[in-house]
Amino acid sequence: MTKPAWLLLTLALATGLLGLNVTSQGMQIAAFVVSGIFAATGVLALIAGRRFKFDPVLR
Repeated sequence: MTKPAWLLLTLALATGLLGLNVTSQGMQIAAFVVSGIFAATGVLALIAGRRFKFDPVLR
């Protein structure tokens, strides 16, 4: 797993947990939307990281 993918998926988890702990419904919706955005970009980073691998033979 690449570092950006790890970071984005960790942020998605953190904002999702934050959304469970707020009292305002508007802030809860905002936290869940941001969590979904982080999760989607994390999945895209996973896909991109698998396609572009470092090949030491090409050096």
